[in-house]
Order: sequence, then C-alpha cells, then structure tokens
Amino acid sequence: MRALPLDLIDVDSLHSDEERQIRAVVRKVVDDLVRPHVAEWYERGHVPARDLALEFGKLGLLGMHLTGYGCAGASAVAYGMACLELEAGDSGVRSLVSVQGSLAMYAIWRFGSVEQKSQWLPRMAAGEAVGCFGLTEPDHGSDPASMKTRARRSGDDWLLSGTKMWITNAPVADVAVVWARAEEAVRGFVVPMDSPGVTAREIQHKMSLRASSTGELVLDDVRLPADAVLPEVEGLKGPLSCLTEARQGISWGALGAARECLHTALDYAVSREQFGRPIGAFQLTQAKLADMALELQKGYLLALHLGRLADAGKVRPEQVSVAKLNNVREALAIARQCRTILGANGISGEYPVLRHANNLESVLTYEGTSEIHQLVIGQKLTGLSAFV
Repeated sequence: MRALPLDLIDVDSLHSDEERQIRAVVRKVVDDLVRPHVAEWYERGHVPARDLALEFGKLGLLGMHLTGYGCAGASAVAYGMACLELEAGDSGVRSLVSVQGSLAMYAIWRFGSVEQKSQWLPRMAAGEAVGCFGLTEPDHGSDPASMKTRARRSGDDWLLSGTKMWITNAPVADVAVVWARAEEAVRGFVVPMDSPGVTAREIQHKMSLRASSTGELVLDDVRLPADAVLPEVEGLKGPLSCLTEARQGISWGALGAARECLHTALDYAVSREQFGRPIGAFQLTQAKLADMALELQKGYLLALHLGRLADAGKVRPEQVSVAKLNNVREALAIARQCRTILGANGISGEYPVLRHANNLESVLTYEGTSEIHQLVIGQKLTGLSAFV
C-alpha cells in the first residue's frame, strides 16, 4: 500500500481541526485558481496578480496572521500551512501573498500610525490594494546598511530619491513601503505608487519566479507629507524584523514546492515502466524517494516547531534563519532529485518539477541568501560576527 511522504510519521496528528480546515480551504483555492493555469503563466512570464489578490482577499489570506483592520488574526502555524499550500501551486503565487502580508502589511501594522493602518490595511487585506516592499537595491542586496536611497527634509515634507531592485509586486502595486537613509537613521515610508516621481519597471527575461510580477522601483525626488513616515521605528531593525516575519512563511512555503515535486515523482515512479517493471521497484529509485521523504518530514517538523514558538511569542531571528536555510536548501535538493526520477520528462512543462526547481533558485536567494543565514547561525554559535 502506498503512503504519501508526510503520512509516514502522521504529521496531521500534530494539528488542530481548525488548522486542517484552513489547509483544506487553501488547497482547494490553489486547485481551482492556480494549478489549471500556472504552467501557462510561467511560460508567458505573466500572472494575473491583482485578480488573484482579490480572490485571496475574499478568503482572508492576505495578512492572515495579523489582527484588526480586516485581518483574519490566524496563528503563525495556520499561516505557514497556507504558505505551504500556495507554494505547492507555485513559489511566485506564494510570494504575492507573503510580500503583501508579511512585508508590506506587516510593516504598516507593526510600525505605522493609526491613520496609516486605517487607510491601507483594510484595503490590502481585501486585496483591493496591492503592496510591495522596497529594501533591496541594485548594488546592495545582502548589505542593506549600505543603501543609497535617501530621504531628506524639504520644509514639512520629505523628498525620496533612489532605486530599489527585485521588488515583488512593484509593477502592480498601489502602495510601497520604502526604506531610505535619512539624516538621523534609516526610516520607512508609506509611498502611494501614483505619487509624482515614482516609476515601476517590470523586470523581463527571468528564468525563475516567472509567475510573479517583479520590478525595479525608481524614486525621483518623490515628495511625501510628514505623515508618510512610519513613526514607530528607526534604523535597520525595522526592515530586518519584517524580513524575519516573512522568512517564517518561506520556511513553510518551500516545503510545499518540495512536496509537490515528491508527489509527482512518486506517481511517476509507480507508473513508468522500464526493463519490464515500474521504476519505483528499483532499489536506486526507492533510495532516492526514501531520502527525500525524510528531508521533507524533518523540514516540516522544524517549521511546525518554530511556528508554535512564534505563536507563543518566543521565536528568535536566528531560529528563523535555521528554518529558512534548511528548508529551502533541502527543498531545492528534492526538486533536483525528483527531476532525475522523471528523466527527460522532468524538463517538460507538463510536469511541475523543473518549474519548482527554477523557482526555488530564487527562494534560496531572497529574504537572505543561504550564506547570510549560515553567518547568522555561525554568529550565534560562536559569539563572533563575520559581518564586520
């Protein structure tokens, strides 16, 4: 009798009925809205992001782990399970949700004024307004402390100038949370995308995350009122805490891509015959499947443990780095190994495996590269910083 990988250790027994119900709802919306179309979106390099945002907003998926202002107030574990199901459809689709909720909305929710929250969060939770998060720059990805984007005062106003790069949702966004260096410290700003001087250019010719809208954000002396600044934070702890928030969802989401690849490889292994029997009956294939199932389960238990810690208010940034580093790295290894089981069919768009593998190459890099997370963990282990 066949068993799916996560059935081997009965992970469902670790979840409440409510968590399983949320997972079932998200899985169905992915089955209905994403899976039938995502291969075409990926091939065309286009995703109907605003339409998806509205549908996800109806289900309460946008900012679902936040409270108030129209947000669902779900647990960190429930949000993680939703990310897993979304990324089982496609990493780009999960990125739409996590950038909206864990970066743009979270920044406003955590650091914004009551007026900023009231203006933006209900619309963003409903999917009526799409947000993006402007931190990474063309010359400064892993080193945000060297950002060149500047905010200077002009009377009672602010003027923002600079360029942000690889900004998910930027070409379709209504609002951007932009981080810039002011005279006193790095500050965050809520920037309506229709402000004069704001330009978003879609990045073309991507080989990964093609079912995601990614852009370059140019700010040319963008004049903002004094109340555009996020009042409750100064310095890099603002954007870095947002990244920590987003990485928790990513550590779950990557497992969704891995699970989808492994399920595909399992189905293929029991139906594809060579030398007179299914390739799943050969020892080498079974060894691959067993090893991948082990890594998927270990990653799931890690994500779940940290999710419970997050819900208890006890999770620490270096713990999130452990999960992001391990789960994305192992998910990519699973996707690549599954490709070998499918042989030449593994490169076909009729199967999701290589699409997931290509997407995971981006997930491995964004929200902190593997090397950055290794150094975060190394610093915690030794007490010595390798960043300076």
